[in-house]
Parts: sequence; C-alpha cells; structure tokens
Amino acid sequence: MAESLKVAVIGAGVAGLASARELKREGHRVVVYEKSDQLGGTWVYDPRVESDPLSRDPNREIVHGSLYFSLCTNLPRQLMGFSDYPFEIKKNGELKTFPGHEEVLTFLNEFARDFGLVELIRFNTEVVRVERVDSRNDQWMVESRMNELSLEEAFDAVVVCNGHHTQPRIADIPDSK
Repeated sequence: MAESLKVAVIGAGVAGLASARELKREGHRVVVYEKSDQLGGTWVYDPRVESDPLSRDPNREIVHGSLYFSLCTNLPRQLMGFSDYPFEIKKNGELKTFPGHEEVLTFLNEFARDFGLVELIRFNTEVVRVERVDSRNDQWMVESRMNELSLEEAFDAVVVCNGHHTQPRIADIPDSK
C-alpha cells in the first residue's frame, strides 16, 4: 500500500463527499471542512433570500443557497448515484424519475453515514486560507475558522470542492447601469 497522506477536503457537497470516500478507501487520513452546519452543499434548501441578489453590497448577509423549494434534478435517478451506491427507489415506493432536492439530500446523508464520512467532517468551519508551506515542500497550510477560533493545520494534499453557485456572475456590459 502507498504511503498514507493527510488530506484536507474543502466542502461536504457531492464532490467533497465522493472525494473523501475515495481517499478514505485508499487509506488516507481525511479531514473535511464544511462551513455550514450540515452536509449536502447546493442540495441544502434555505428559504431565506439575500437582500442584495446581485451581491454588490459586501456587508450583506450571505445566504448560501442556490435552489428553490420545488427544485427537482435535471438528471434521472438512474444517473444520480455512484456505480457502487445507486440512487434507488425509496422504501416508500417513490417512482419519480427526477427526484426533488429533499430526496437528493437524504441520499447524500445516507451515503456519508454508510461510508463513515460524517465523523470526518468539521461542520461550521470555514477555510479562510490555503498556502503551500514552501516551494521545496509538498505540505500545505490550511487556516480555518470556527466561530472566533482560528486554526492552522498542515496537510500533504488539499482537494477543493467548494462549488461555484454561491456568488452570482454578472456580465460587465459597457455603458450599462
């Protein structure tokens, strides 16, 4: 077996959970950072809406949520799972081809539980900086913040799975206001 590495995974959404599972399977020591209080990433529904939907006000309350209440997947359930962990028809006999966000979140929670990933996740912990220790070293310094507590920790590798649906992308159109 190859050397066991200490690996930081940033984000506990689909990509972060899949990465953490595979790294753990390979015998690596994994720490998953999740800035919210639950796993699931973009599949976590939050009914709140930002006061500034274009994100121009830097002092606004940031609402991490990019889905709406009635959202269903745009992929059939047969494609939503993993090759060894399918997105099956639920015990209640659900037959919808395109599951809703609640069912996807339930699937992700079951996946994390079944593969022992929940205990690897540091909830309510935001990564504020990742920096290579020095150019001759394969170590990375990860600075995280939980409430008022800051922590720096060295890792052999870092996997960034923090998504891209938090900040809107606004086109820069000349002469428009």
